[in-house]
Amino acid sequence: MEFCYSKRMEKFGSSIFSELKAFKLRLEAEGQTLIDLSLGSPDLPPADVIRRELSARAADPTQYGYTLSGTKAFYEAAARYYDRVYGVSLDPQTELVHAMGSQEGLVHLPLVFADPGDMVLVTDPGYTAYETGLAVAGAEPFYMPLLKENRFLPDLSAIPEAVAEKAKLMILNYPGNPVAGQADRQFFNEVIAFAKQHQIAILHDAAYSEFYFDNAKPLSFLAVPGAKEVGIEINSLSKSFSLAGARIAYIAGNKDIIGAVTRLKSNLDYGVFAPIQAAAIAAFDQAEEISSHVRAVFQQRRDALVNELHAIGWQVDRPSGGMFIWAEIPAGWTSKEFAFHCMREAGVVMVPGSAFGPSGEGYVRIALVQPEETLRKAAQNLQTVFSPVS
Repeated sequence: MEFCYSKRMEKFGSSIFSELKAFKLRLEAEGQTLIDLSLGSPDLPPADVIRRELSARAADPTQYGYTLSGTKAFYEAAARYYDRVYGVSLDPQTELVHAMGSQEGLVHLPLVFADPGDMVLVTDPGYTAYETGLAVAGAEPFYMPLLKENRFLPDLSAIPEAVAEKAKLMILNYPGNPVAGQADRQFFNEVIAFAKQHQIAILHDAAYSEFYFDNAKPLSFLAVPGAKEVGIEINSLSKSFSLAGARIAYIAGNKDIIGAVTRLKSNLDYGVFAPIQAAAIAAFDQAEEISSHVRAVFQQRRDALVNELHAIGWQVDRPSGGMFIWAEIPAGWTSKEFAFHCMREAGVVMVPGSAFGPSGEGYVRIALVQPEETLRKAAQNLQTVFSPVS
């Protein structure tokens, strides 16, 4: 029998991560050992206090009903966290809504703002879920290139007036994935002014807000005056607190937008498992201690890998945040060719930059998700195939 699928499905091709995994499995079947630096999945376990809370709550037989939404305690803990860490005051009742991980939130959020054919401004390169969300909503992307010479910040003045007037939403991400750029107060002020001028909602993806190095603490978008008038910030406990598999995140900011998202989600899901929400509360309340340890580990990894890559002649930039190295590849390769060549010849798995948008061509993304010695070994393996960037 032949099935007839929706035209929407034409926009959902096989992901680059599936291709990388398939090739990795093939090489492993041939006896090759690979070092996987592709997926940004934290390899550190959650802190003891988080695991104890999750375990105790999961043992309680009364905890297995629908939560329907974020619990009152979860929202209050998220508000405390924002107040302590960013100096941002949030109303737990009207300015917060939970999500089943930031992936779920990011994919569904465009449905709140965009009808089929509407335009959304997205960073290029940018996280792959942004494009997925636009495909779900039937919206069209307008790419804002993130260039090294502009500190990987989009040039808002380069957005055509006709595009700005048509756009419904702008998606930003700092510290970024795959590009670990940092937004400052001046840039966010420009974003807020742009949003007000053109009546565009702002979605700031802050999934890597606790991943910063050399004391270069990132700024919350909501900490800038006027931000809550134009937009929201989405954050996840996946990266900062090693709860990737637990799938819990939250969206904060403008109460009208939060109300609309809450209305949408009431039709999509029945809430995150209560013990996971309780574990998230423990994470929020111990955030400073937990995040300090995670940052120290990842900063050491960053330095180990960057130093070793420099030693073999690959002059990559040293990021100030995020959990990735965004590395320019040698001339003469496409990013996909280079990534698969490195898998085959050096046994190192990286993600081609082209997977993150047109401006990602010429780069690969390297995740800091292995111990220091493994990262050094990966760099040493790459020496066998690497020709320095001219």
